[in-house]
Amino acid sequence: MRKPQMSFEDPFYWIARAIRKVHSLWLTWTYPFASIGHHFSAHPSCDIRRAVSGYMKIGNSVLLERNVRLDVPLVPTRNELVILIGDGCVFGQRATILAINRVQIEQNSIFAPSVLITDHNHEFEDVTLPIRDQGGTKGGTVRIEEGCWVGFGSAIVCSQGELVIGRNSVVGANSLVTRSIPPYSVVTGNPARVVKHFDSERGEWVLGSGPLSPKR
Repeated sequence: MRKPQMSFEDPFYWIARAIRKVHSLWLTWTYPFASIGHHFSAHPSCDIRRAVSGYMKIGNSVLLERNVRLDVPLVPTRNELVILIGDGCVFGQRATILAINRVQIEQNSIFAPSVLITDHNHEFEDVTLPIRDQGGTKGGTVRIEEGCWVGFGSAIVCSQGELVIGRNSVVGANSLVTRSIPPYSVVTGNPARVVKHFDSERGEWVLGSGPLSPKR
């Protein structure tokens, strides 16, 4: 039996793949990450600043697609990790992590294109000043537990406290998450609400709506 032959529409596929490989190795070897695992792959268009890469820890087999941005906008006053990404995580095109305190993503979580994850926000309460002149909030921390799936265009924003997305949860496309999510939940909307969850007593997924857990 003949093996199926692979075909590629782009005649420069292998060139693009080689450039991506070289770029990933260059980041691995020359950037001062706190640590970076094996089989890291980042498209050349990704935005990772060398000056703040020392506050990042990246696990094995992490994949960053086109225009992914990992950034620490404010250099921490303490020598602590700010962005932690576990093994096997995948980030779609234009996914963005902006962290000033701590964003931790556990293993095998996947993120669709245009996802935003941030542990701080803009101040806006002083109506006498333009928002751009009010600076940012002190922020909180974000922890996304293992095995989660965050859909296209979703935003996970923590202005204070600890925001936790429980393991194996799904965030629907274009959702805004500002509060913690219990494990094994499906959330959608703006603001996001639980629409489905796994009932461990019944051993099945059940429909159900309700507010998210309060910030921890």
